[in-house]
Formats: sequence, structure tokens, C-alpha cells
Amino acid sequence: MHKSIQTLCDNIGRVIIGKEMPIRQAIICLLCKGHILLEDVPGVGKTRLVSALAGSVGGRFHRIQLTPDVMPSDITGFSMVNQQTFELEYRAGAAMCNFLLADEINRASPKVQSSLLEVMEEHQISVDGVTHALPTPFMVLATQNPVETYGTYHLPEAQMDRFFMRISMGYPSEDEELEILSNNAQSHAEENLEAVLHPEDIVQLQKDVDAIFVSDPVKRYILQIVAATRTHGALTLGASPRGSISLYQASKANAFLEERDYVVPDDVRAMAESVLAHRLILSPKGKTQMGTGQAVIADILQTVPVPMQETT
Repeated sequence: MHKSIQTLCDNIGRVIIGKEMPIRQAIICLLCKGHILLEDVPGVGKTRLVSALAGSVGGRFHRIQLTPDVMPSDITGFSMVNQQTFELEYRAGAAMCNFLLADEINRASPKVQSSLLEVMEEHQISVDGVTHALPTPFMVLATQNPVETYGTYHLPEAQMDRFFMRISMGYPSEDEELEILSNNAQSHAEENLEAVLHPEDIVQLQKDVDAIFVSDPVKRYILQIVAATRTHGALTLGASPRGSISLYQASKANAFLEERDYVVPDDVRAMAESVLAHRLILSPKGKTQMGTGQAVIADILQTVPVPMQETT
């Protein structure tokens, strides 16, 4: 793995035990300037992963617990009158940071969800006609618990499509959980993390990822996979062009982590499920036959022909 990324993974791994794949996926999202939807049951380390990532990069980290009474201004900020100058002054909201943890996004009202996702798309905040640029890098990591339905607001498909990747932590294995129990300092481990990279380092790494080469056959492979989701019998809605772009970017980031300056089909296959599955809507028949969007992507990867890799 790329040396800087390996250092970052190892540092986060001091806090998040046995979750190499979610850590890798989160870093790929960061390198692609994307946002993450962390969907899993409570207590598996979603919040700790975000805190460890922010601490390892040395960026500003804000957390907002989303509840039905949260207002859009809590996220975007607001203007208030300065009692001395009698002029409007901008008071920054939670989004003015490098890493924003939006905890339990499905508990926020649709109006608050919309304001958050507008920030994600534009990377800027407009209040009273004045635009405020967000720091770089900027990343939203939203969590939701799929087992809870009381007092929650379903994320519409158009909003789900704004998330670059959906990540699931999963339960630890018995050995991993034993290590967690044996580590008495585990509950405060993220507080002792030192930054191994800085925001300007991430910006440079993002530029390095942009420079990764993708051949035309691999580009067509990406498009064929996405096109297959639009005609698959188990789906009523396939991936959008935003999904194609996200898979393209994620494939470049995966190649970069593997210290290659070009993308191969295996990079595309490695990223397809986590980038595309949450963008799909299964038909009633598809839910019975396939069960999940991940199963549909796995089926598509079996049917779409892999391009031959050119050798020189």
C-alpha cells in the first residue's frame, strides 16, 4: 500500500480493531472528495471511526446529533446583529470544519437533511446572500441505524445518491472483541491519537489520485456495469451518472492505494459494491430473489465481460 496511506491506516487501526476494510473504504472516500453513509447497528464503532480519521489527519472535527428539533441553521450557521456595530455577522454552524459527523441522519427532519446535503454537494454555505467556502478537505460522514424506525425519516433515493459510498462496520470477531475487552484504555484511545498527516497532505494526495490513468476499455467496463443496473430484472431503479463518476473515481483511488498509476478491472470490481449498491432500488420480485443491492451488484459482475488487460 502507498506509504502515507499505510501510516494513516495503521494509526486509525490503533483505535478501530480488526476493521481494515471499512478503514480503507473511508480513506478512499476522503481521497475522492466524497461523503460516507455509515449504516450499521449501534455500538460497532461508527462514531469512533470518524473521530479517529479526523484525529489522524489533524483536521477540524465537528459532531452534530441530529434530532427532529435540529434546525438547518444549526448546520449552516446564521447571521446575527452585532450590538456594537449594528451590522450582520455570520456565526458558523457545525458544517464549518474538515470532518462533519452527522449522527443518526435519519432522525433529522427532511428540511435539515436537505440543508446538509446541499452543503455536501456545493462545499459552500450561503447565508443572507453571502457565500462562505468550507475548509479543504471537507467530508461528511453520516450514520444511521437500520434497525430503528420509530421517530426516523427515510432518506429519499435522490439523497442517498449524494453519498459516495455506504460502509458497514459489522460485528467484530471473537478474537477482535477479546482484544477490545483486554484494552482497558480503548474507550479513550482516540483522544491519544497523534496526527500523522495534515489537511494539506490530503489535498495533495487527492491531486495524485486525479492523475491516475484510466484506459478507454476500463472506462467502458465501468459504464457497462452501471448500465446493467438500469436493465436488471431485480431493480426498479439503477445507478445514475453520478454513480458512474463515483465508481470511476473510487477505482482510481484503489489503484493509488496499491501504488499503481493506472486502473485495472480488479480495481473496478473491488469498488463496485460499496459505491453502487446503496443507489439501487429493488423491485418486490428482486427483494425476494436477490435480497439486497449487494447481491445484485455481485450478479452483474458475474455477467459483464471483463476487458482484457493490454500488455507491453
